[in-house]
Amino acid sequence: TVHCEYFFPKREGKVPGVVVLHILGGDFPLARLFANTLAQHGVAALFLKMPYYGERRDPQSPRRMISKDPRETVEGMTQAVLDIRQATAWLGSRPEVDAEQLGVFGISLGGITGALAATAEPRLQNVCLLLAGADIGKIAWESSELKEVRKSWIEKGGTRDEFLTLLQSIDPARYGANVQGRRVLLMNATKDEVIPKVCTESLWESFGRPEIVWYSGGHYSVAAHMLSALDRASRFFARP
Repeated sequence: TVHCEYFFPKREGKVPGVVVLHILGGDFPLARLFANTLAQHGVAALFLKMPYYGERRDPQSPRRMISKDPRETVEGMTQAVLDIRQATAWLGSRPEVDAEQLGVFGISLGGITGALAATAEPRLQNVCLLLAGADIGKIAWESSELKEVRKSWIEKGGTRDEFLTLLQSIDPARYGANVQGRRVLLMNATKDEVIPKVCTESLWESFGRPEIVWYSGGHYSVAAHMLSALDRASRFFARP
C-alpha cells in the first residue's frame, strides 16, 4: 500500500496534478506546505510517503530507505520509483485531473528520487526539483549526513569503487536522456554542503540543460528563500 495525502484544489474544470515528495529526515510539514500551496494555486497535489517513512515504517524494524547497506538503498529507491509510478497512475485517473498535465515535485532526497522517477515514468511531463542532484554515489560517499553509511561499508570490507558502482543503477543522470524535452525546473543552492554543485550540474546536463535557479546559501540556509521557491513551484505547475 502506498500511503498518500491528497490536497484537492477548489477549481472548476480539469487541473494539473503533481506527486509531492518529502526530505530525507521524513519531516512531513515542509512537503505538506508545498502540497497545500500547490492546491491553493489550482493544482491537485498528492503528497506521497516514501518506503520506510510514516505508515510505511515498521516500528519493529531498523531498516530505512537510505540504509547503511547500499544494496538496501538501491532496493528502497527502486521501490520508491514504483510507488511514484503507482501514485501517478492514481492521480491521472482522477476525474478532476488533466492526465496530460502530470508532474513531480521533490525536495532534497525527494528531489533526487523524483528525478529518478521522472526518468522511468513518461507520464510525468512537468518536473520541478528543489535541492536535487545526480551522481548519487558521490553524494552518499561525501555527504556529512551519510558518514555512518560510509563507515559501516568500510568496516565490512567494502571499497569506494564498489560503493559507487553499486549506486550507479539508481543515478538519475544515467537515464537523464529520457527526460529531455519535458518541462523541467531545477532550484538549487549555490553553496550546498550536502548536494555538491557538480552533482547538480550533472543532473542538469543529463536533463538537457533545462531552466535552473540558483539561490544563495547552503542546503539548510536556503530556507531563507522558501517563499520564492513556493511561488516558483506553484507558478510552474499551474501554468497550462
